[in-house]
Amino acid sequence: MGIFGRKDPAETTAAAGATNPDLAALTGDYSIDPAHSTIGFVARHAMVTNVKGKFNDFTGSLHLDGSDPAKSTASIDAKMDSIDTGSADRDGHLKSADFFKTEEFPTMSFRSTSAEALGGDDYRITGDLTILGVTGTLTIDLEFNGSAKDPFGNERVGFEGKAEILRSEWGLTWNAALETGGVLVSDKIKLNFDISAIKNA
Repeated sequence: MGIFGRKDPAETTAAAGATNPDLAALTGDYSIDPAHSTIGFVARHAMVTNVKGKFNDFTGSLHLDGSDPAKSTASIDAKMDSIDTGSADRDGHLKSADFFKTEEFPTMSFRSTSAEALGGDDYRITGDLTILGVTGTLTIDLEFNGSAKDPFGNERVGFEGKAEILRSEWGLTWNAALETGGVLVSDKIKLNFDISAIKNA
């Protein structure tokens, strides 16, 4: 049974109204653990290969409701200067006025506006993604990976997520034409999330 309280179809109507004590124990507020989480992206480069990157400095919080997914929320703030694609020159270009203008717009943010259970351990969260001062809608498909108490006594939950955006919708329009046709950087960007969050005391 998933974190957001999807009920087993075999449960009786009366039982479906009861709160599962295990799920109830997971309900609460959580802080994302950046040391064990990844906020990453993939862009197509020169039409032939993928370039992967991530943000190394971010914070975030979750509120999980074990019985009503609509009451669950998420927020994330990433420092744009922490972008890391494995190439200092490329990272510098991404921080420049051609792309993220990190001196003027130092933070990328996400604030959820709705959440829903899709069945099993699959969920969907929708919210406002703000980049370059432009806010647009982002929908993330999530898989709940489970919960555990770590050796230090922290209650953890884990999620994997994926989404796709068109960067041009956030004003990220820089590109260069290729002699063979096409462009240097894809408009479509794939986002991926590996989230470990610790329940607040």
